[in-house]
Amino acid sequence: MTTVPTSTIPGKMHACGHDGHTAMALMAARILSERREHLHGNVKFVFQPAEEGPGGAKPMIEAGVLKDPAVDLAIGIHLWNDLPVGQIGIQSGPIMASMDRVEITVLGKGAHAAKPQEGVDPIVVSAHLISALQTLMSRERNPLDPGILTIGSIHGGNAFNVIPDEVKLLGTVRTLSDELWEAMPGRIVRMAEGVASGFGAEVKVEYQKMYPVTRNDSEIFNRIEKVAKNFVGQSKVIRHQTTMGGEDMSFFLREVPGCFFFIGSANEAKGLHHPHHNSLFDFDEDALGIGIEMLIRSVESLLSEDS
Repeated sequence: MTTVPTSTIPGKMHACGHDGHTAMALMAARILSERREHLHGNVKFVFQPAEEGPGGAKPMIEAGVLKDPAVDLAIGIHLWNDLPVGQIGIQSGPIMASMDRVEITVLGKGAHAAKPQEGVDPIVVSAHLISALQTLMSRERNPLDPGILTIGSIHGGNAFNVIPDEVKLLGTVRTLSDELWEAMPGRIVRMAEGVASGFGAEVKVEYQKMYPVTRNDSEIFNRIEKVAKNFVGQSKVIRHQTTMGGEDMSFFLREVPGCFFFIGSANEAKGLHHPHHNSLFDFDEDALGIGIEMLIRSVESLLSEDS
């Protein structure tokens, strides 16, 4: 497999475009600093560490990043290989899903494969549990309320002829509503305990709430969309870009109103069209100039005298 050399550590790559985000924000900060006398307000640039995990927006907010001076609204951008370079994706209301992590340990009783009656098989329990968990989305969720429950990892056992003592399941839950986001932990615990009990097994559920729904303010969205249409043209501003991916910009937008939007960065003609978090991911650097200009124009619009 061919890999793209976009990391200074061999074999390691986040592959999401955050290097581009940093470059765009730095250049926008430089240009806006040179134009500060024309701005009717303060601009604070936030360079957050560890976006994909607990080290990003939330601890920065807790440390006071939105204070001194106080932040009244926030905007953010993300390079987006789902859109070709030159296009801008924007959406009012929910634009990215909540994202949680769930770890389920099924505790059975080990035995020899030839004597299953002497054990409690956690692999069989896990198979039933995985299927049962999907009914939380297919039967307990309003079908008009998007949600996903995915089990992405299963670990249990070391030998072909031995029933193990336990199996560990790892998965993720994504929603676009706060109501479903709040309800899912209890529903998963209830289902897991019920299925395990029916087989004589036990279960331990560790549910980690990570990111809430990323929700754009309608008024600020309208301002940013107007800026985008004036810049790239109405035909290149794409609505309905909601995705079930998660983003910790959501924490900022729960504290202050704002807007998060996407800068198209794919170019199939150059072979730069692979999805985010793919080993071949890379983006067309022409998108950087568009992102810089959008940041500058958006700030100038939001801080104009008639805002």
